[in-house]
Amino acid sequence: MTDWSLTLTAPAKINLYLGVHIERDDRGYHKVDSLMAAVGLADTVTVAPAQELTVQTVPASDFPMQKNTAYRAAVAMAEHYGREANVCVTIEKHIPLCAGLGGPSTDAAAVIIALAELWGIDRTDPALDDIARSIGADVPFFLHTSPAFYVGGGDVLATEYPALPATPVVLVKPREASVSTVEAYRRFDETPVPAEKPGAIASALRSGDAETAYALVHNNLGVISAQMEPQIQVVLDWLRTQDGTVAVDVCGSGACSFAICDTAVTAANLAALAQQNGWWACATELISNTVQIDAPKK
Repeated sequence: MTDWSLTLTAPAKINLYLGVHIERDDRGYHKVDSLMAAVGLADTVTVAPAQELTVQTVPASDFPMQKNTAYRAAVAMAEHYGREANVCVTIEKHIPLCAGLGGPSTDAAAVIIALAELWGIDRTDPALDDIARSIGADVPFFLHTSPAFYVGGGDVLATEYPALPATPVVLVKPREASVSTVEAYRRFDETPVPAEKPGAIASALRSGDAETAYALVHNNLGVISAQMEPQIQVVLDWLRTQDGTVAVDVCGSGACSFAICDTAVTAANLAALAQQNGWWACATELISNTVQIDAPKK
């Protein structure tokens, strides 16, 4: 067996815009417009040769590995390309789960990229997007650059935008809070919250006007999540009253919220204060890349 391994950085994401609509596509999924940007908080994914496919997380997860998105991504890649995914995938988890930060999605994308690299498959092969989409709506985003706008069920790339400046961001999540995305959509159907149109934020990003874009941050599903989990609303209200926060909203369907900050010092101070409040928090920044291979195969 050859001696090699690949190490990948699998970053989290925030939604600068999330618009959920009552219309459904032919799969029965809600129509979703999603404008995502990657942040510096990241899982580390290592892929090494093994007798058979195994996936392990550090710290260990409390569900079978076959349910892990990274495992499902490896199986889907093997099926599509007619190859054996005889690898051991180790995921060092830094991105909290049930947060709306895309942790499982970025891990799955890292496995897709690692196997494509190993098998000599071009990263621009459209089949990779199809495989990513079969695993979850956010997975395709992590194969491309950041920021980008996705339509359909939030899983079809519409536009990639120029890189945003390395803008400071603080992420804050109530420790015990978690939101079921399925339940959030069910509640949305009961009492839909109309989405603002994405045209203004999209055109600001197209022209590289970050300041205007941040002023237009929007998430109509976040409203539902905050109703379901009152601690999310507590965090949002707290962030909005802090000096130096430029924009505040929920990450995806929650339970994490983010604040775009005026300076890195503001982000760091808010993270420290949030932790004193008993919340999980992390000071980070927007980044222009998504999943990256760090250590090339030997």
